[in-house]
Amino acid sequence: MEQHILAWITEYGYLAIFGLLMFGIVGLPVPDETLLTFTGYLVFKGHLSLAPAFFTALAGSGCGITLSYTLGRVFGLKLIHRYGRYLRIREDHINQAHAWFKRVGHWGLTFGYFIPGVRHVTAYAAGMSDLEAPQFALFAYSGAVLWVSAFVGLGYFLGERWEAVERNIHHYAVLFTIGAAILIAGWFIWRKSVWRKWRR
Repeated sequence: MEQHILAWITEYGYLAIFGLLMFGIVGLPVPDETLLTFTGYLVFKGHLSLAPAFFTALAGSGCGITLSYTLGRVFGLKLIHRYGRYLRIREDHINQAHAWFKRVGHWGLTFGYFIPGVRHVTAYAAGMSDLEAPQFALFAYSGAVLWVSAFVGLGYFLGERWEAVERNIHHYAVLFTIGAAILIAGWFIWRKSVWRKWRR
């Protein structure tokens, strides 16, 4: 399956990146991180241009997670009961995502991209929780920017070595998630201190 997907990207370029990522986020069996890393490698080789590749991947991810959110909001568990087996999603996955969503809040949408299996269900859970669309967009799309940047950048900077580290791709995802969380926390602390000084 993975080799077919890489062949489609090589053959159809941006169209394949968009379509595969969109359906992969919804829940179809697409190796999303491998796809993004390979996209970065193709940019490195000069077969794709960086800006179109990045924005195509971002659009595919954004459309996929928006579709998942909309389906969760409109159909709820009825959709999972009927079609979940085709999307690798079961009711217990949604229940786990609900619990996780309540614990970590909207940040689950942002960093859920980096956790295998979670990005496929957090948007459904957000939709079922009746999260307002503007809040969903803020956290989900910022997560898409981080996720796409991380793995396209990884493929680009690794160059010819991308396949050698592809097996450990989730290890890189975890490291990036930790780093991003530290940076965001630091930014909030800095912003809060600046706000206090300004008020004084």
